[in-house]
Amino acid sequence: MPELPEVETVRQGVARWVAGRRIATVEVHHPRAIRRHLPGAEHFATVLVGRTVLDACRRGKYLWLPLDSGDAIVGHLGMSGQLLVQPAEAPDETHLRVRFTFDDDGPQLRFVDQRTFGGLAVSEGGAALPAEIAHIARDPMDPEFSDADFLAGLRRRRTEVKRALLDQTLISGVGNIYADEALWRARLHGARQTDTLTGPAVGRLLGHVRDVLGEAIKVGGTSFDALYVNVNGESGYFDRALNVYGREGLPCTRCGTPIRREPFMNRSSHSCPRCQPRPRVLGRRS
Repeated sequence: MPELPEVETVRQGVARWVAGRRIATVEVHHPRAIRRHLPGAEHFATVLVGRTVLDACRRGKYLWLPLDSGDAIVGHLGMSGQLLVQPAEAPDETHLRVRFTFDDDGPQLRFVDQRTFGGLAVSEGGAALPAEIAHIARDPMDPEFSDADFLAGLRRRRTEVKRALLDQTLISGVGNIYADEALWRARLHGARQTDTLTGPAVGRLLGHVRDVLGEAIKVGGTSFDALYVNVNGESGYFDRALNVYGREGLPCTRCGTPIRREPFMNRSSHSCPRCQPRPRVLGRRS
C-alpha cells in the first residue's frame, strides 16, 4: 500500500497540474470507486461540476482537493489506486474508474484502480480538513507535528515500537516499508516495548523516520510493481536505497549479517539480527 512518500509524490503532481482549474465534467466508470460517497454517482458529479480545485493537500496517506465551494474531494489510493494526469487523446486505462475534465480543455485527471480498494468521495465543508480524516494524526514531516505529544502518546500505548509507528492515530503516513527502514537506522527491533524507550531514544527514532521519508520523497517513493506511479505514470526509485525491507537473506549493509524476515500482523518485518537484536528483558531502558 502506498505510504507517505508515495502519496506525497502524487499530491505534488496533482497540485502542479490541477490546482486552479475548474471541473467541466465528471464520469464515474465504476460505482465501487465512490462507494464512500453515499449519495451516489449522480450526486458526486453534480456537486463537483463547475467547481474550481484550489490545491492538493495530504493528511497521512489520505489526499484531499479543497474546492472553491468549501467542499473537498477526499481520496485514498488503497492498494493499487493511481491519480494520473493524461492528455484528452490518451487511450482510457483498462482500470479507469473516474475521469475529471476541465474547462480549459487541458489534461484530464483520472482515477485508475485495478483492485478497487481505493476510492474518492466529496466531503461537505471539508476544504480546510475533511471531517472524515480529522482523527488521523499529523505526520512527522508536518511542521505542526509535536515530538513531545508523540513521546507522551508512545509511553501511554505500552506496545511494541513498530506497532506504534503504524498507528495512524499516533503518527500518520508511516507504513511497513519505512517503519522497517527507520528501525534499522535506529538499531531498534520492532518488538521493543515503547515504555522502555527514553526520550532521547524516541527523538533519535523520529529523526530517522524523517530522514527515511524525506529521502524517499526526493526519489518519488518506492515502486515494487507497476501499481504505484506518480501522476505522469513514472515509478519511484527508493527501492534502490532500501537496507532491510525485502532483503531477506541478503547481507546487512552495515555489518554483513544476513537480513531476517519475521511474521508481523499478517505481513512481514525485516531487520538485522546483529544490529537489531530481539529484546530479551522487558523494562530495560535504552
